[in-house]
Amino acid sequence: MPYVKTDGARTFYTDSGKRGGPTVVLAHGFFMDLSMFAPQVEYLEANGFRVLCWDARGHGGTVSETDEPFTYWDSARDLFAVMDAAGVEHAVLGGMSQGGFAVLRAALLSPERVDALILLDTEAAANSQEQKDEYRQLFGAWTNTEVPISALSDNLAPQLIGGTAADQAPWRAKWAASDRPAIQRAADNLIERDSVVERLHEITCPALVMRGEHDGSSTAEKSAALAAGLPNSGPVVTILGSGHAANWTDPEPVNQAIGEFLTRTTGSPDH
Repeated sequence: MPYVKTDGARTFYTDSGKRGGPTVVLAHGFFMDLSMFAPQVEYLEANGFRVLCWDARGHGGTVSETDEPFTYWDSARDLFAVMDAAGVEHAVLGGMSQGGFAVLRAALLSPERVDALILLDTEAAANSQEQKDEYRQLFGAWTNTEVPISALSDNLAPQLIGGTAADQAPWRAKWAASDRPAIQRAADNLIERDSVVERLHEITCPALVMRGEHDGSSTAEKSAALAAGLPNSGPVVTILGSGHAANWTDPEPVNQAIGEFLTRTTGSPDH
């Protein structure tokens, strides 16, 4: 299993698909891991793309090696470290929810390495005070192992995953087996993230913004603001009937939108 040493972490990643063609790098959402992109990886591989996926700090197979706080700017540097380890100079970057926070910052840090952006159920703004308070309540319960995980999952899974009980089941099982207090630094990062709204105009690569119709986190208004702020984004693509994790629960329309976008912007080797 490949790892790359970054500043403060050993970052776990996967590297699959066709070498020599366009590369897509995918960054997952909070409380999830790189496996959430399994439907997209299968689709992209079948269409001639190389795909890198990586686990964010506090998630999956990535191992934090410091107690120091980190930010999504650090996450963007982790992403570039993965690309460096794989020998990838530039790529299309895709991010779902917090993964979108990382790839937006990556596009600001090193625009020459970013061919295009795929932004799934994400936003550019910082949290409001109300949102910060809600997050602190959630993470206070999450890191308190005396609170039954089932009670937390019952509330979280429909909001974070959506879809059916079968869609939610793998994630509920992972949460039950996880080291719950270990999420705290990642939670602090999520809560205190800065805004990049005023810098979106600097990101001039092609961008695709998508959201699930019933996503209560990345609302229609937030997604529209994100698309409007990116000079080369088209209109928001809404996945009908879907929630926050549209790429997991409704992969077919998500993959279709991604495929059409990639054909326009990079061209698949198999087209």
